[in-house]
Amino acid sequence: MSRWLPFPFVSLALCALWLMLNQALDPANLLFGALLGIAVPLLARRLQPFGYPRLRAPLVFARLVAMASWEIVRSSYNVCRIILFSSYPEIRSEFIRVPLTLRDPYGLAMLSCLINMTPGTVWVELLPEQHELALHVFDLHDAQWWVDTIQQRYEQPLIAIFETENTHANPS
Repeated sequence: MSRWLPFPFVSLALCALWLMLNQALDPANLLFGALLGIAVPLLARRLQPFGYPRLRAPLVFARLVAMASWEIVRSSYNVCRIILFSSYPEIRSEFIRVPLTLRDPYGLAMLSCLINMTPGTVWVELLPEQHELALHVFDLHDAQWWVDTIQQRYEQPLIAIFETENTHANPS
């Protein structure tokens, strides 16, 4: 079964998504949804160069998602307030560097997604020599606060979720 359905939940979700998008339960849509649910995970297998990630701490993951969701709402409000009510000279858009200890490629990808989803911040580049994150902040008041926030609120939970103490997916 794992040969034809490597990710049964993804297959089921794709089929359900197809049926919801078409708003139909007729045999043709059921068949096409099932084919879609089988074909897409099979074709996407090669897109995993480091193997499949394993979620090691689901409760930490749930807390991280909840905290990141709150940060997105809070940042949306703050960015709107700055855009609508602040004068241009008061806004300090700057680039900062954040040193990272996270090495797992899936953890880094998730960190990138979390940072880029938060309004007012953009992941610019990962500097591999120093293993630092170049980050653009829309309105920077305290660079050290951003470094501490990313390291403690985002990076530490991602290390607990994706890395073990002994192994790193990309030891460099």
